[in-house]
Amino acid sequence: MQKKLHSQLLSGLVFLLLYCNTAQAQFSLTGQLRTRSELRDGQGTLSGKGAVPAFFTSQRTRLNFGYTGHRFKLFTAVQDVRVWGQDASSINRNTLDANDGLMIHEAWGEIMLLDTSASIENLSLKIGRQELVYDDVRLLGNLDWLQQARRHDMALLKLEDHGWMAHLGVAFNQNRELKAGSVYNGTPTGYTAGTNGIGTLYKSMQFVYLGRKFPTGNASFLFLKDDFNKYHLEETSKVYDRGVWSRLTTGAYISTNVFKKLSLTASAYYQTGKDKDGNKLNAYLLSAYTLYPVSKKLNIGPGIDYTSGNNATSTGTTNRQFDPLYGTPHKFWGGMDYFYVADGFGKNGLVDYYLRGRYKASAKLLISVDAHQFTASNKVLSGDGIELDRNFGTELDLIATYNLTKIITIEGGYSNFFATPTLASSGVKNVANADLQANWAYLMINIKPDFLNK
Repeated sequence: MQKKLHSQLLSGLVFLLLYCNTAQAQFSLTGQLRTRSELRDGQGTLSGKGAVPAFFTSQRTRLNFGYTGHRFKLFTAVQDVRVWGQDASSINRNTLDANDGLMIHEAWGEIMLLDTSASIENLSLKIGRQELVYDDVRLLGNLDWLQQARRHDMALLKLEDHGWMAHLGVAFNQNRELKAGSVYNGTPTGYTAGTNGIGTLYKSMQFVYLGRKFPTGNASFLFLKDDFNKYHLEETSKVYDRGVWSRLTTGAYISTNVFKKLSLTASAYYQTGKDKDGNKLNAYLLSAYTLYPVSKKLNIGPGIDYTSGNNATSTGTTNRQFDPLYGTPHKFWGGMDYFYVADGFGKNGLVDYYLRGRYKASAKLLISVDAHQFTASNKVLSGDGIELDRNFGTELDLIATYNLTKIITIEGGYSNFFATPTLASSGVKNVANADLQANWAYLMINIKPDFLNK
């Protein structure tokens, strides 16, 4: 009798373990707590002489829920972003739109349109709020550096098979449920939309992404159309009309290894159609960079990014300023975020010559050093119409990343920008009596637990 009871208990325990394992395979629960303390002395744009540096700590807190069922997946990321002290300690909540706060970062469902017996690996439809992460995230990325990050409300049809990938994305934005019409204000009151300096979110977007993985790398082709609601001005206020101005961006990307060791990444994109203000658009981006392993621990490589811009001496109305869409500019154009981020830098375009170094000091410690030389890709004029030197300045970035455990990462960085009077001029940053040496330092602690795995 006792032996039978033990057998039943053992069977029950085995069943419970199997059930738990199955549940864990279907359900995921992860989180993130990331604090970043920053000392800003001219970060983003130049400060005036005598300006006092800023110091603050921002925090992102995320809780991610995922569930996989028969031919479907569900995922939700709840996120809170705020600055320490923005809410008084005795008040429940005092958060403005511009200060972010609690929100849904992602909430999507994915339906598998084919069962497991199909010869195609995956054909699925992903709907809802989601991140877009493609290639090196230059044009489409989640902007993870920014505490609030980037997402899109859209439907994404995915076809993937034997190294090939074809994605079709469609989005259509509205400010609220309307009784009639579909005009869209892409610039919400109180804060600007978009983090690439354009300040206006698209009303609708469609894109096709074709990718192919190779043994030595991968290549892709992108066609993206984003549409901005038409408007006319009454005095200085925008009045939205029916219809859209459409911007078309197309191009290709490749990342591969040359001669086995030398890695090469290159891309080229062209923009045409109309910009967000209805101007004719004719712009392009060219990029190439390499990394070569000097030793087992050290990789070094040069690169160049060229984005077209407007000629300040031209009287034409065509906009030749390339916009890098919805990517992660912090990764490319310097850690101090002077270009293609929230603060504008005129319309003259940009040439970025840079040298990257990556030193893996140990299994846990990586040191990165980048040097950038920025110049305008077109003529720059002063407020008096005098042509200025195109040199914007030099930036040095130093970052140390230490993986304390698989869950905890500590990262610290320091950047210095040696600016020129051209960068401060009225046609670029437009900062009077500017301090031409800018500094920025940060310390970031990132904790990303997986609650269902030990």
